[in-house]
Amino acid sequence: MMSTTTDRFELLHALKVKGLATDDFLIAMTGLTARDVSSLVGVLTGEGLVVRRETPRMSGTMITAEGKSAYEELGRDSPLAPSARGRVEEVYAAFLPVNSAFKGVCAAWQLDAAGNPNDHSDPDYDAAVIADLGAIHERVIAVLSPAGEAVARLGRYPARLAAALSRIQDGDRAAFARPMSDSYHDVWMELHQDLLLTAQRERDEADEG
Repeated sequence: MMSTTTDRFELLHALKVKGLATDDFLIAMTGLTARDVSSLVGVLTGEGLVVRRETPRMSGTMITAEGKSAYEELGRDSPLAPSARGRVEEVYAAFLPVNSAFKGVCAAWQLDAAGNPNDHSDPDYDAAVIADLGAIHERVIAVLSPAGEAVARLGRYPARLAAALSRIQDGDRAAFARPMSDSYHDVWMELHQDLLLTAQRERDEADEG
């Protein structure tokens, strides 16, 4: 493929969000095809902007120090339009209270009503937490509804969150919060980091609330 400046930025941005990223993640984040992701990763590897890691547990791509510098330069050369930046700021501000509520639901999933580790032996308790997650999902989808108009990448999160929620509702407990499994929590954390990077904000107390 003939990589565009936008494609290069989006792939480097995805790596800034994720750290070590599988090709499937890069496809979901960038909207590129599997073939184009593979080709672009090869190009960026040759330029020293990314590296491939192959481990028994996980294989993927990581951004290098040179890649981070290139990412910053691309961002300066093609900044968001003021209207798009304003929209992202609005989405970020609306996201924060939902993020706080989501943390409460995650805590409820990890601990039972007595404050003990949740062994998931009480189906009624788990069903209630999953219902609460469903309500959070509706809130965050409403928050994100204008985001894709400002930045196409942000418009891809609702489908990814919905897919994780569907897995949870179908009985896949790992889809709630298991790390590195494209769980709902994984996608949520990626969304949060994406909003911070896109809005060019540092994480602060409001993000931890």
